[in-house]
Amino acid sequence: MRELRGPVFWLAGTVAVAASLFHLWTGGFGFFEPREQRSIHLLLLLPLAFILYPATAGSPKHRPSLLDGVLSLLAVFPSLYSFACANGGPYCASIINLRFETVDPVFPVEIAGGVLAIGLVIEALRRAVAPALAALVSLGMAYLVLTEHMPGILHFRDIPMSQIIETMYLFNSIGVYGSITGISATMVAMFIIFGAFIEGSGVGRLFHNLGMAAAGRQAGGPAKVAVVSSGLFGTISGSSVANVFTTGSFTIPAMIRNGYRPAFAAGTEAAASVGGQIMPPVMGAGAFIMAEITNIPYQTIALAALAGSVLYFFMILVSIHLVARKLRLAGCDPSEIPTWRELLRDIHLLIPVFVMIGTMMAGYSPTFAAFWGVVSVWPVSLLRRHTWLGPADILRMLAAGGRNMVVVALACAGAGMFVACLTVTGMVISFSTVVTSLAGSSLYIAGLLVALTVLILGMGVPTTAAYIIGAAIGAPILQQFGVPVLASHMFVFYFSILADATPPVSVASYAAASIARCSPMAAGVVAFRLASAGFLIGFSYLHSNALLMQDSWHEFVSEFAVNAIALSIVAAGFFGFFRAPLPMVARVPLVAIGIALVLVDAVGAWWRLAIALLVCLALYLVQKGAAGREDVILADEANARAEARLARETSPS
Repeated sequence: MRELRGPVFWLAGTVAVAASLFHLWTGGFGFFEPREQRSIHLLLLLPLAFILYPATAGSPKHRPSLLDGVLSLLAVFPSLYSFACANGGPYCASIINLRFETVDPVFPVEIAGGVLAIGLVIEALRRAVAPALAALVSLGMAYLVLTEHMPGILHFRDIPMSQIIETMYLFNSIGVYGSITGISATMVAMFIIFGAFIEGSGVGRLFHNLGMAAAGRQAGGPAKVAVVSSGLFGTISGSSVANVFTTGSFTIPAMIRNGYRPAFAAGTEAAASVGGQIMPPVMGAGAFIMAEITNIPYQTIALAALAGSVLYFFMILVSIHLVARKLRLAGCDPSEIPTWRELLRDIHLLIPVFVMIGTMMAGYSPTFAAFWGVVSVWPVSLLRRHTWLGPADILRMLAAGGRNMVVVALACAGAGMFVACLTVTGMVISFSTVVTSLAGSSLYIAGLLVALTVLILGMGVPTTAAYIIGAAIGAPILQQFGVPVLASHMFVFYFSILADATPPVSVASYAAASIARCSPMAAGVVAFRLASAGFLIGFSYLHSNALLMQDSWHEFVSEFAVNAIALSIVAAGFFGFFRAPLPMVARVPLVAIGIALVLVDAVGAWWRLAIALLVCLALYLVQKGAAGREDVILADEANARAEARLARETSPS
């Protein structure tokens, strides 16, 4: 993003503030008619993309170029026409909401608007979101043009150019102004603004201090602090890369100073930041889109995600603890750890989060709940003098909300275009036929094919877009095998998120590696191992509803317990330590046993739990003598560090 200066800075800031105010107003007092709401949404945000994001590395860094200005002005026309003509007007060729799609003619002005909308969205995606997503949408558009020349299942009838433009520009269910953009223009936008207000109020500082107080004194404390603070902050930010740059700027250097390898520090931050999007109460934008697509209340989705997210972070913490014991690392310096009294000075900043949760629990919509969460931020800040927010702070948070909306709005518009390509040509049905024929009657093979597809589509693509595309092609396939709607969508959601931590293109790992100054591939491998709990939990959703809180309490307890112990066994195998270092000959079987304990549903959960406990007991007994020697060494090293610290403190100098 450019660091704008001068009049352009104020112009872009004004538009961003206007975007936030528009969405706040409609979220609190009622939305416009869908086509109008979506049109204003992109009318404000699409032109802003060309001002905020440069075209190339050589473009001006502090101002838009002449081309950027021209593209920004051109980006006004498609959305302005769409808004003005949604319900007809004196200068409209047609009433868009009353058109008979694929029957009514597409007029020249609409052809021009459609061409501009398609081209400008793809260019904005390339600049502001991800070149991979821009390439994917471009590939979809090329497929629409060439589909009658394609072989096999890719073949489809000739689609006239006017119909392609009509589908992308004038349809109300798919395309640029389709239902996916509608979700971005309503629910997602409100939670992005809520996240900007929460972050701007100082909650990031509170989360970091909370992580320091809770985990800083333990072995390998800085890494555990990174997990706690990144997990807490990630549930507010909803973006793994933003989370990495926000919390990783101080957690990664702290981990390296503590003795962790740079690649391990970067991988830890990447895995923790990715997990923030599955952590309730405020998950990633994809969770809100899931609520709209499935018609399942967001509250139900958040509750269903709770157990899986706890297990995800539990395995990361266990892995970090084992590595810290293996490397004989200590906790943070006591002088760096805040007292609980210092922590309580900022605890009131969490009140807006509880306001939002309480409003949802009272039966109101998530959008209305987020509105009241935003409204409560300013009065809550006045409870303590050091957290007061003035008018300038409010404007900064409104501008941040508007800027943050640009990426999500474009990702949703691009995903809507690609889904339109799949829908119009029947590729969704063709892909489903191929997968079911390859999988036969095996649910796990079908799940593996869907998971690989989502991971590939998610390489370099934002989670929101990856989930939308994956849900369109993958969730219906899983439902054909008897997987419930919630479980099938949660499976796709998990893998679209985990794509950010999966080599070779793991964007969160690349971001973390840039801070740690290490190999992005090495960081990605560490993140992949730490995030492996997410892969296993995702597959466990295919055979059990217990972790989704959709089963009896005793089934939930047994499934949760066996997953927690099995993931600990996998962590021990991955990182080569239990109570003492493990030889390679034992590590590979441990990983296999842990995976089997999670996924082999033919054996009841209580029996799997008994086996897991027996494995842990056997490891404990085998390593008892070696662990005693490790404890003596650790105690000696801790005493030596304490004596050295005391000597420094009492030295006359």
